[in-house]
Amino acid sequence: MDVKTVCLGMLTDGPASGYDMKKCFESSFGHFFPAGYGSIYPALATLARNGLVEFEEVPQEGKPDRKVYTITEKGREELMKGLSNTSPTHKVRSEFLAMMCFAHLMSAEQIDEVIDNKLLELDAFLKLFDDIPTGQCQSMPNGARFVAGFGQFVASSLKTYIEEHRGMLTESDEEKIRAAAGR
Repeated sequence: MDVKTVCLGMLTDGPASGYDMKKCFESSFGHFFPAGYGSIYPALATLARNGLVEFEEVPQEGKPDRKVYTITEKGREELMKGLSNTSPTHKVRSEFLAMMCFAHLMSAEQIDEVIDNKLLELDAFLKLFDDIPTGQCQSMPNGARFVAGFGQFVASSLKTYIEEHRGMLTESDEEKIRAAAGR
């Protein structure tokens, strides 16, 4: 699934601007499908060019006009085609994991700082779930509740794994070899 298809899906909830969609990507999709203005606006332009969305320019005082997008019937059909894929991939792109692959080249202080920052980030993400009023979560569509729960579970599991295994990153390979040999 690409950014265009996700934008079409967002528009099924009602009209939205590119800015509104960026906020939605950050809050609802941020833990599994990040997208910035550099991909959202080109996606919306392509969707409009292909007749999958329409937009209305809303004047703003002292700013450029705001484009508010609405999905068309043709856009709904395209979205349904995109949702017909029964084998979507699950990709993980993590700068944190890429960096940890090279932990052996870093000082223990650097590693601790990176891990402490990751744990703070995970705590902030998990706090988002605590801040959602209980009733609001129940009114979310089942798919959105599933995705939120999935994100909460993954973040909680990541936090636990990092806390339990962070020592592995500062243990030297020689120490591991000696420990394995019983010396």
